[in-house]
Amino acid sequence: MVVAALALAVATAVVLARAEADDPKKVNAWFNRLSHAKRKTTRLHFYFHDTLSGKNPTAVRVAEAAMSEKSPTLFGVVNMIDDPLTEGPEPESPLIGRAQGFYGSVGLESVALHMNVNLVFTTPEYNGSTLSILGRNPALETYREMPIVGGTGIFRLASGVATAKTYFLNLTTGDAVVEYKVIAMHY
Repeated sequence: MVVAALALAVATAVVLARAEADDPKKVNAWFNRLSHAKRKTTRLHFYFHDTLSGKNPTAVRVAEAAMSEKSPTLFGVVNMIDDPLTEGPEPESPLIGRAQGFYGSVGLESVALHMNVNLVFTTPEYNGSTLSILGRNPALETYREMPIVGGTGIFRLASGVATAKTYFLNLTTGDAVVEYKVIAMHY
């Protein structure tokens, strides 16, 4: 099941993000010019739609610890995601990309998620470029800050920060819409 979910996520990414990786010679030439490059800052604002319920969930449970159902924090639960990223909070708002990866519940005493997520952009300006989030998300706090640890395409060698604020949360289903503001520095 995990392999099938991973294969589906990869196939979706290939279809949505049609950018091609540069060949090694082009990458080497890019790095050789890097010492003369000026660092850029990009600010992004979008909404992350995490849907666990219904006929077309975008987040599915792929693992859980035996004790997770008894835990008030769902410690040990891991969800694989391919969540839409939109301009506004409404589901029908224009799509700007996908959040692909997984998150797991890591807090025994408080709700905290470990996020390993690639933001895959599909708009013409950033098509195929990605930003990678890897860090702790204390999901019930008003504002959460997570590190941007890398990127590809336009965001090659990115670093920065993503702040998240829950816009909507259904406590019964776990469905959520989360507002993200990202500041990424890149070359």
